[in-house]
Amino acid sequence: MRLSRLAGDRRGILAAAVTAVLLLTGGALVFVAGRGPAAPPQPAPPQPAPAVAAPASPSTTSEAPPSPASPAPSGSSVPPADATSPQADFGPLLGPSDPVALRIPAIGVDTRGIVDLGLDRTGRLEAPKDFAKTGWYAGGPTPGEFGPAVIGGHVDSQSGPAVFYRLGALRKGDVAEVTRADKSVARFVIDRVARYSKADFPTATVYGNTTDRAELRLITCGGAFDQSTGHYVDNIVAFGHLVVR
Repeated sequence: MRLSRLAGDRRGILAAAVTAVLLLTGGALVFVAGRGPAAPPQPAPPQPAPAVAAPASPSTTSEAPPSPASPAPSGSSVPPADATSPQADFGPLLGPSDPVALRIPAIGVDTRGIVDLGLDRTGRLEAPKDFAKTGWYAGGPTPGEFGPAVIGGHVDSQSGPAVFYRLGALRKGDVAEVTRADKSVARFVIDRVARYSKADFPTATVYGNTTDRAELRLITCGGAFDQSTGHYVDNIVAFGHLVVR
């Protein structure tokens, strides 16, 4: 699908605005899924080597517009489209429609009943109450829309592996399919999988628009398990982009 430069600018500004709000209200915006002070199941869930959180790109920080709650400065509106402006290709895009199911054949995930997730009182992403279900960050794009759609799930529970137990085993080229409420299926190809410390979580990289296309982020817990808190110390994030089915 090809969009005019004007449409692309508007979408880019919206995605940057969402990023700015998340950075202001969510802090690190880590995914915290607790299960109590119990020993992790054996063997330990697969996970990539830890990554260093790179600084956010200028497009998601210094050039980000003010929060929607703040008045826009004079002259900050998007300039009118020029009839001679070149077309910008943002790849395939879908209209808004909530996710209802997720299938990832490479790691044996096939789950329905995706729940809406928000932020808790500390600004961290909530976790689904059901360890067998995933949840979608309802404050962001729906899967297939412009920008990154975020789906989180537990890695394990006190009784054993949970829905995203094998998320860290995903590899570049693997496929994740999200069925949406409108019966369409958004198909994403995984680009990379990374592990970040929750103490140094790259919010703008995970939740912000960094590629100017429709993307997917799959997130769970990883790293060492802290017995004193009942939480893992890291997050595992899989990055993918929408492709034509």
